[in-house]
Amino acid sequence: MEDFKPQKDKNSTFKKWFKRVGIGGLIFFTLKGIAWLFVFYYGAELFQECSSK
Repeated sequence: MEDFKPQKDKNSTFKKWFKRVGIGGLIFFTLKGIAWLFVFYYGAELFQECSSK
């Protein structure tokens, strides 16, 4: 018989990563991503206002 290596499941990789980072890390990186979205959005508005004057 052939030996089959178990395939890595993406779900198990996510669970392993989540256990290492924890809920605090998840919240931190989520808020950090949202903050960067605000920076880019309002930064673009600021540059549009400066260029129109």
